Amino acid sequence: MTLSPRVPDLAALDLLLSVIELGSLGRAAKAHAISQPSASSRIRYLEQLVGVPVLERTTLGSRPTAAGSLIAEWARDVVDAAARLDAGIDTLRAQRDSRLRVAASQTIAEYLFPKWLMGLRARVPDTSIALESGNSAEVARAVLDGRAGIGFVESPQVPRDLESHIVARDRLVVVVPPEHKWARRPEISIAELAATPLICRESGSGTRISFERAMTRELPDWRPNVVLELSSTTAIKTAVAGGIGPAVLSSLAVANELAEGLLVSPHVMGLDLDRALRAIWPKGQRPTGPARDLYAIARRPL
Repeated sequence: MTLSPRVPDLAALDLLLSVIELGSLGRAAKAHAISQPSASSRIRYLEQLVGVPVLERTTLGSRPTAAGSLIAEWARDVVDAAARLDAGIDTLRAQRDSRLRVAASQTIAEYLFPKWLMGLRARVPDTSIALESGNSAEVARAVLDGRAGIGFVESPQVPRDLESHIVARDRLVVVVPPEHKWARRPEISIAELAATPLICRESGSGTRISFERAMTRELPDWRPNVVLELSSTTAIKTAVAGGIGPAVLSSLAVANELAEGLLVSPHVMGLDLDRALRAIWPKGQRPTGPARDLYAIARRPL
């Protein structure tokens, strides 16, 4: 159904009812938190639309004309229905804001999300928050399937049905145990890294995808030589410390081990291992409510 252009908007009808109820355009303007000239302009616009005067101005205030009384009678049901619609929308928003489901890849979930959560709890203390952790491919599926209101991934690309926005930056590093031959050297070459069997995350992991892309930019024919594949960053760190082989992990994930000397990170000459961390959501939609708040918090500098 298409309404006629002669139908006034809700704000004008609501103002008319207030003028009739309060008996004064000035008092009605104050009740609606607008200036009296703005209220007068709104009533004039209403009269232009309907084609008849709706108010009579007197020294004692304003009163409806016969036509104005009829329009006010019809408008009351419309305004009441709009008030019910407004209340219903508030209820829907309250339900939306009462719970937030987040999906995040492992590095983000373990090393960044706890800090973001503290900021989010300060903003929306009554919101229940659930976190689903997985690799970047699993996070993308959770957002596409609607299981998560917002996701955070480490992979350089996301499915075309998702929008992605950079929220932070990270750096991958090669890690070895202190007794490894590389531990005594400040730098290694790309060729040495390319020829070495590595402990890797599983396919779909943002860490693995970012590393492999960085390597193939320098060595297009390179293929990873995987000595062990694990889906847990903690398990990889344990395997590296046990001497099974080097690994490439997020600097966030190994900061404590490097500081304590449990692992060592030689620099790889000529290899760019910087990467972006991204928030994702369905294309054509913007985060709302607590999801929007979380996105804003995630974008703050660490």
